[in-house]
Amino acid sequence: MKVGLVISQTDPETVWNAFRFANFSISKGHEVRTFLIGKGVECVDIVHEEFNVIEEINKYVYNKGEIFACGTCLASRKKEGTPICPMSTMNDLMELVEESDKIVSF
Repeated sequence: MKVGLVISQTDPETVWNAFRFANFSISKGHEVRTFLIGKGVECVDIVHEEFNVIEEINKYVYNKGEIFACGTCLASRKKEGTPICPMSTMNDLMELVEESDKIVSF
């Protein structure tokens, strides 16, 4: 199954669980793509003692999970895309929606 995740917030526990779910889905043989929008583009900067978000993100990328980040949302925060998390467009989000069997939003 193709699973699309949309993350639009920076709550450490929520983002941590989103990427835990993504990693679990990959371990079950599913293809997972993630789109960060709004506050979600800041999730790579989350530092939390209990919820190690960056560890889950790194595991996700290592396991061939794809991450896309809203270019407009990055620009409004004076941020740029990275090789792991490229600057993307609404068209990329639409393609993720169109190509996914299921969409989960966090």
